Amino acid sequence: MAEPSVAVVILNWNGQALLEQFLPGVMKSLYPNLQIVVGDNASTDDSVSYVRENYPEVTIIENEKNFGFAEGYRKLLDQVNADYYILLNSDVEVPPDWIMPVIRMMEADTQIAAAQPKIKWQKDKSSFEYAGAAGGYLDLHAFPFCRGRLFDTVELDNGQYDDAQEIFWASGAALFIRSECWRLSGGLDPDFFAHMEEIDLCWRLKNMGYKIMYCPDAEVYHVGGGTLNANNPYKTYLNFRNNLIIMQKNLPLTDAWFRIFIRIWIDFVAWIHFLIQGKTVFAMAISKAHYHFFKYLTVNGRKRGKVQRRFSSLSGQYNSSIVYDYFGRKLKYFSELKW
Repeated sequence: MAEPSVAVVILNWNGQALLEQFLPGVMKSLYPNLQIVVGDNASTDDSVSYVRENYPEVTIIENEKNFGFAEGYRKLLDQVNADYYILLNSDVEVPPDWIMPVIRMMEADTQIAAAQPKIKWQKDKSSFEYAGAAGGYLDLHAFPFCRGRLFDTVELDNGQYDDAQEIFWASGAALFIRSECWRLSGGLDPDFFAHMEEIDLCWRLKNMGYKIMYCPDAEVYHVGGGTLNANNPYKTYLNFRNNLIIMQKNLPLTDAWFRIFIRIWIDFVAWIHFLIQGKTVFAMAISKAHYHFFKYLTVNGRKRGKVQRRFSSLSGQYNSSIVYDYFGRKLKYFSELKW
């Protein structure tokens, strides 16, 4: 029986150096029914010509402008035909055997819509990586964290998370998703531009009754911070704005506004913290995020799914505050959390 078709789709924007470094490894992936696609967000460097000249077997799709991560992928995947898509960041190093274990897991359970491999730091492969680690989770106030990474505390991989788990969200750095589920869910929300769009997608899939999984039998190595680094106030703006939007879109109405109200007050504490540190540009980024959240309240309200399950029933949700546990109770490791 033939293996299901898989398309590895790499979204690129002025990333020739990253393609030169990591595309050769992707080309060595061991999977029998595989296509490699590089989608370009109107790069101004020589990315496209580099791929075309050195890897003629790679499919190149060019967007007419830089649509960002979310809409860029939507436009690309409209033109890709495969049973499974793998959304792979251009700054991810992969070993040859990284695909098959995840596809076998998903093939064994049709309720699995999306999954991620173990994601480790490319610069130190003994460590988990900030943006994915061993799977994504969400706390009571919709703060995202990872199994293997709480805020800025990133754990070493000592085999402590080598068991497969149902998670809340899979990292967009190496996101495996059934193409059918991509279409049914509508894919990534283009209004997010970047950051947390994969959490929104996974939450919508969970509201549709699907599972999101972590597969420890495959691992990849992510550089991280390739698009917007942590010191960029625009990243702060996107994170705070998009976090409120995912709550509005995905929480049941009975919970949504109370939780959003609490979350805004938590954001206010962060706003005060930035001011005290003299980081006024980051405080202003939070203010701008809240302004735009309320400005487009009606627009985002129309995106709510027809079926909203209760938040407390969703696997991968932590029924406490990760902010309080980390900063107040000084719990630094995922294994210390009380579920």
